Amino acid sequence: MPQQRPFKQVDVFTAQALRGNPLAVVLDGSGLSDAQMQDFARWTNLSETTFVLPPSATAAAQGADYQVRIFTPGGELPFAGHPTLGTCHAWLEAGGTPRSATGIVQECKVGLIQIRRDSGRPAFAAPALQRSNPSPALLAQVAAALGLRSRHIVAAQVLDNGPVWMGLLLDSLSTVLQLQPDHLALKNLGQKVGVAFVEHAQAAPTLIARSNREARAFGARSAGDAAADDCTTLEVRAFAAPMGVLEDPVTGSLNASLAQWLIADGHAPTCYVAHQGTCIGRDGRVHILRDADDQVWVGGDSVTCITGTVLL
Repeated sequence: MPQQRPFKQVDVFTAQALRGNPLAVVLDGSGLSDAQMQDFARWTNLSETTFVLPPSATAAAQGADYQVRIFTPGGELPFAGHPTLGTCHAWLEAGGTPRSATGIVQECKVGLIQIRRDSGRPAFAAPALQRSNPSPALLAQVAAALGLRSRHIVAAQVLDNGPVWMGLLLDSLSTVLQLQPDHLALKNLGQKVGVAFVEHAQAAPTLIARSNREARAFGARSAGDAAADDCTTLEVRAFAAPMGVLEDPVTGSLNASLAQWLIADGHAPTCYVAHQGTCIGRDGRVHILRDADDQVWVGGDSVTCITGTVLL
């Protein structure tokens, strides 16, 4: 029998409601079948809907506070970034109490995800990344679907941290912002694509003031951090037609894998802010930091927009 379940809708990767990526959170998913979860996610028509459950016995023994199932309108995800931060925000706001004083442990299909709050802004530890060079044939097909020529592509990688993305580093901000993808072609290829441009202050002096305000993602920074890091931003777009989402407003999993790749290969500094959603009227901010242990942390604000119940 359907029952009233506590529900929240939150806006993630923003401190201002309606400017980030919305997320539906069913705070008690106990007893729901996979089909019921999928049906509700399709009905909300948001990029992701999550269902909070008690952790499995194995995960609980390893410190997990809760389990989350993550669904898009088209299927379940093993991991996703904005649902991780948004679900954590909703769980804490609803009275969830972490087992540890230092952070929250979330169980999802990809495993256990660490979330810390010691700097004020919640941030999750990017899961392990597997990456590889795309095949030339697939890269050419994706480039054609995006309307790109080879000269526009600085670097490319297949990025897998649960979700699989083809990541493309492009040559300019205008190239990123002017893309008008053939979404049907991307869907037929079964390919999710994330594109980015790294904008350093030296190349874009008009952005220095904006970057200085926003790039101090995690409060105090170590003395060894380069001053130029505070003047670096990424512009990111994410196209996920195979999952039923043409353009995702702000994408934590993609930004996590982009950060691991771009920092490791010297394309981006160890601390920066990624902007996403510009072309669809959003203003998302993803705060990236790689710490002294080479762990990448992905942080962002969340705002609750709706609190109530849902009959499921």
